[in-house]
Amino acid sequence: QVQLVESGGGLVRPGGSLRLSCAPSGRIFNIYRMGWYRRAPGKQRELVAGTTSGGGTNYADFVKGRFTISRDKAKNTVYLQMNSLKPEDTAVYYCNQYPVPFDYWGQGTQVTVSS
Repeated sequence: QVQLVESGGGLVRPGGSLRLSCAPSGRIFNIYRMGWYRRAPGKQRELVAGTTSGGGTNYADFVKGRFTISRDKAKNTVYLQMNSLKPEDTAVYYCNQYPVPFDYWGQGTQVTVSS
């Protein structure tokens, strides 16, 4: 079984910051290959950022320079630091395996950017 629990979302004004956390557990193919995805209303789910088994990171073009994905190995937790948030960042954010996610998705955490 795989457990995906996201937290840290909330309501912020444009230009604000949030840090999301993901605590995966259970039988995961590769715990070091984790990513953040998001789904905005009326749109398909899309990749935001991901980590690779070699320690690298990948980002969608629309978040480069603003978001940072990181991992705390001791806590077995993946983070997404989001700065300079824009209204178009409003979405439900999910964590899952990267680059190929599991069919199972958690509940996600809501991020709303509005003035």
